[in-house]
Amino acid sequence: MITPMPSKARSPRFAKQPAEVSQRFTASVGFDWRLLPYDIEGSLAHARMLVHQGIVSEEEGALLQAGLERIREKWQNGSLEPRIDWEDVHMNVEGRLYEEIGPVAGKLHTARSRNDQVALDMHLYLRDVATRMEGGLVQLLGVLLDRAETDFDVIIPGYTHLQAAQPVLLAHHWLAYVAMLERDRERLADWQRRLNRSPLGAGALAGTPYPTDPSYTAQLLGFADVYTNSLDAVSDRDFLIEWLAWAAILGMHLSRLGEELVLWSSQEFGYIRMDDAYATGSSMMPQKKNPDVAELMRGKSGRLIGHLVGLLTVMKGLPLAYHSDMQEDKEAVFDVVDTLDALLPVAAGMLESLTVRREVLEMRLGRDFSAATDLADLLVKAGMPFREAHHRVGQLVARLESGGRNFEQLSAEEVKEFLPGLGPEDVAALRPEALVKARRQPLGTAPEAVSAQIRKARDRLRTSTLD
Repeated sequence: MITPMPSKARSPRFAKQPAEVSQRFTASVGFDWRLLPYDIEGSLAHARMLVHQGIVSEEEGALLQAGLERIREKWQNGSLEPRIDWEDVHMNVEGRLYEEIGPVAGKLHTARSRNDQVALDMHLYLRDVATRMEGGLVQLLGVLLDRAETDFDVIIPGYTHLQAAQPVLLAHHWLAYVAMLERDRERLADWQRRLNRSPLGAGALAGTPYPTDPSYTAQLLGFADVYTNSLDAVSDRDFLIEWLAWAAILGMHLSRLGEELVLWSSQEFGYIRMDDAYATGSSMMPQKKNPDVAELMRGKSGRLIGHLVGLLTVMKGLPLAYHSDMQEDKEAVFDVVDTLDALLPVAAGMLESLTVRREVLEMRLGRDFSAATDLADLLVKAGMPFREAHHRVGQLVARLESGGRNFEQLSAEEVKEFLPGLGPEDVAALRPEALVKARRQPLGTAPEAVSAQIRKARDRLRTSTLD
């Protein structure tokens, strides 16, 4: 006789029901409820495999599948609520299945453990998430490329150590972030290939004595392969750790971009103006326009990095196979997914709507010593060893800086003293436009090089990286 569905998956060997505080402490349905459609998807495939292998009858399989479809429909229309006494999303599905089709629901869990079930659910969930993240990256990359084209003729100071170094096209600067995000796309695709295998069939840890066909189930679910070891299948969280590492790197890239937007929108820089839709005011100071969106884009990176470190710490001391500690993976993963779902579109919107203050940049250019390297290069072309040229130009910069002057204010006598073989006209020719045009290597900031970079990036953007 098949007993009715218990309030939770608890063997009669226990003389007591769990304490309420214990039940609330161990229950995961409060956060894993989002896995329900994936649990249904995996259960439907498992039920088909049970019929295919003759483990349950066709009639029983049809009942199981019809009941699961009704549960999915109720979840989709919002009429299904989680029950904490059923502990997690898996037991909630099984409990609802009992309500739908009666005791035959108990046959669904034949040859399956929650250990391989939850691992499968997370694989299915993240497979969908990967597609969404790919879309978010493509959108953000498109906005950056649009900005590169819109701002193509704008020259900005390029920095090292946050000190003006050499002028570059603003388009070239935007393309540096394009390169970062393209690597993020590549890493996402590389990770997705390792994600694309099914753990279902591993059972609790050792496989199952039933004549199951894990490859058939994997095929039904669209996986390319099956795990090669049952112990690894239920205890592997590498695919989640890799996901968190990927997200942390992406978050770091977005943080760097956010930091530059914060700096550039400040009165001290003034290179850009944030759109009002992506800025906030002060509760006290009426003149303030704060780049809060960019600041939070920068701040969220700590959250992403923290979740990676947290899960690594959880996993580092666990022997094989499954342990309840692994339940900590879900809140970390889900929070990272939600964070990136918010970050990617807001970053795109902020970039798309900001205004580049061309007049400020034009006034700023040439009022520093960013032509110093090119000046040294002119001495080298005149026959001077580079190290001596470097030294002479450094002396000249010190002289001018002490007097509050720049290269444009050099006297003919100073040119003769510090720059033998050159004339005032050589110094005057070192305008930002000329310095930019001189960097003609394919990876350089010359207009023709940057045009080619944009064109190639557009071509790559049209190609999907996910399987």
